[in-house]
Amino acid sequence: MKDRFIPYKIYLEESEMPKYWYNVRADMKNKPAPLLNPATHEPMTASELAGVFCEELVEQELDDTTREYPIPQEIRDFYKMYRPSPLVRAYCLEEKLGTPAKIYYKFEGNNTSGSHKLNSAIAQAYYAKKQGLKGVTTETGAGQWGTALSMACSYFGLDCKVYMVKVSYEQKPFRREVMRVYGANVTPSPSDTTNVGRKILAEHPGTGGSLGCAISEAVEVAVGTPGYRYVLGSVLNQVLLHQSVIGVETKAALDKYGVTPDIIIGCAGGGSNLGGLISPFMGEKLRGEKDYRFIAVEPASCPSLTRGVFAYDFCDTGMVCPLAKMYTLGSDFIPAPNHAGGLRYHGMSPVLSQLYDDGYIEAVSVPQTKVFEAAEEFARVEGILPAPESSHAIRVAIDEALKCKETGEEKTIVFGLTGTGYFDLVAYQKFHDGIMDDYVPTDEELAAYAAKLPKI
Repeated sequence: MKDRFIPYKIYLEESEMPKYWYNVRADMKNKPAPLLNPATHEPMTASELAGVFCEELVEQELDDTTREYPIPQEIRDFYKMYRPSPLVRAYCLEEKLGTPAKIYYKFEGNNTSGSHKLNSAIAQAYYAKKQGLKGVTTETGAGQWGTALSMACSYFGLDCKVYMVKVSYEQKPFRREVMRVYGANVTPSPSDTTNVGRKILAEHPGTGGSLGCAISEAVEVAVGTPGYRYVLGSVLNQVLLHQSVIGVETKAALDKYGVTPDIIIGCAGGGSNLGGLISPFMGEKLRGEKDYRFIAVEPASCPSLTRGVFAYDFCDTGMVCPLAKMYTLGSDFIPAPNHAGGLRYHGMSPVLSQLYDDGYIEAVSVPQTKVFEAAEEFARVEGILPAPESSHAIRVAIDEALKCKETGEEKTIVFGLTGTGYFDLVAYQKFHDGIMDDYVPTDEELAAYAAKLPKI
């Protein structure tokens, strides 16, 4: 048995909860490239973005210099319902693996939405309410973001319209019903309720949809409905800012016991969890104060970092949103219907894309069956049923711990456990029944999508 002078779960006191969000862009030498107007290809102005997003969120989106943003008291009060979240030492997993590595995970599933998404949902709903809006629209993949936003909108008395990727809408009916419990209107995407939805259905009959499709529909409804704005659960600078509460808490908990991580691992779809987890540690690395190894883990079926192109691309399939410079597979890329629905976005956060391109982050892609093998191994010893998205990070954390077993190195590994998998049991069933597919797009398929990227 290992020396257990560090408790299984490290909780901060309420008085130690973060009072600021940390903006990693302030410490980046190479700032993320600006969003471009889809018509003119000129940098988007605040007034242009304000037609889509809430005004204060636009300010946060464009601010590359302010290092710390005070968290409004109303948001901090809401955070107290489920934060601080625990940082857990995975003693049982360490012993099962027989590794000298020390493994920690930041567990973000201790709320009804079941994931980290609530950290930004409540912030965006707060600013919408403060602006006097009637409601918001959004997209959701696996459903965690839609669930979180429906909770946040219910709290502030806002209307919430959710476009849910059709394959997830069908695979995860219970996640859909939780959204409806909180008063959200949930529509499978692509749908016949919007112009862009009808266009996509005509071009791709029977498609299971994608996050890019759902974004297009949500934006169309937001800009065409007075008193509404669009909100997004990942990718954007503002979302990574709000999610930095994860990393700030993680660092404070580790500092409390004098622990310095060697490797920090997060699943990566659009970048909200990974960006939030690594932000304060990345800041130290960018300032030359400490060095860490960061690993982004993505599904092999949607490998934007590992096989995508770093270029300007539309954020949505309908090509109505601003263009972002990011690692992308192409805005019309529709991934195979894998079960990590929250990791099925064609592009990656511009912040994380720039950091990856500058060599500060590593990236790996992993197939579904290997992910679910890791999920079960983790669940059987740590007592938490992890979401498929989170299990990508578990997979690589286990792999890194086994490397330590081979070399005898006592590295400290921290990974983000983004949420629970209780609404993902259809995926676990397919894994158990041996009918889970490990589809990986071919080079020819990806090249065809890349050839259609905007010429900027």
